[in-house]
Amino acid sequence: MKKKDFEGMPIIHPHAAGIDVGSRCHYVAIGQDQDNDVAGFGVCSKDHQELIGFLKDRGITTIAMESTGSYWQPLFYALQSAGFEVLLVPGQQTKNVRAKTDVKDCVWIQELHSLGLLRGCFLPDEYTSRLRTIYRHRVSLIEGSAKMTNKI
Repeated sequence: MKKKDFEGMPIIHPHAAGIDVGSRCHYVAIGQDQDNDVAGFGVCSKDHQELIGFLKDRGITTIAMESTGSYWQPLFYALQSAGFEVLLVPGQQTKNVRAKTDVKDCVWIQELHSLGLLRGCFLPDEYTSRLRTIYRHRVSLIEGSAKMTNKI
């Protein structure tokens, strides 16, 4: 898809941001101007707080983020606890950019999200996540004890 494909489409989320999550840097777009509307932030907790302040100062209410690894988790939960509506978007929905850079990716994600063209992944609630972690740990303990029983 190209820019001209979106001409005339209504803006669904006027206060949307797009984030391309990386292992060393998160790039955030709050508009379509790559020079003025894009900022890069680090991956530490203090950097997440700076990113949250940046978004709140600019009136952002909803965020779409794309990540290929597990780097999204700390940022996702920090943004959610700060009161933002956050979507984790699978890479298949955003892979139509020809020139692949992190800055262009975040601008593309912001544009698609502002037009309402992105759907978030299913993420279980906190209770279900805790229950799943306990269950997986239990399975691991049972498997470990079975291995030890076989050794004896």
